[in-house]
Amino acid sequence: MPAYADKPAPSKPGTAALPEMIVHKSPTCGCCGLWVEHARKAGFVVTVREIEDMSPVKQRVGVPYAKGSCHTAEVGGYFIEGHVPLDDVKRLLAEKPDAKGLTVPGMPAGSPGMELPDGRVQPYTVELVGRDGTTTPYAEHGR
Repeated sequence: MPAYADKPAPSKPGTAALPEMIVHKSPTCGCCGLWVEHARKAGFVVTVREIEDMSPVKQRVGVPYAKGSCHTAEVGGYFIEGHVPLDDVKRLLAEKPDAKGLTVPGMPAGSPGMELPDGRVQPYTVELVGRDGTTTPYAEHGR
């Protein structure tokens, strides 16, 4: 198991504890590992589950067709699909909307785990996935 699959120390004293995050990813995906590092730096305790076929996970948690990406996380009763910024994940957990989760379809350049050397960010939208599978814009980045 890769080094980044180990759990870090719990949150610092005096900070609100974040729920444990489980990230499902392919064992060969490097950008997924980078996103996991971002999650840990943001204070999440992350468990990584490496699997070859992500389809059953995406189907189980309710990722809508054509809204998928390379990894799927589960945290606080929600799914987080793809390269969602961790501030958006924290906002979701604080607001607790009646939804299935957040998604960033595809792999936008400059999103967490997909950083470019020159710092550019391709404009992208984080989408909130409702209980019925419909999506609405949740956050805009790179604009």
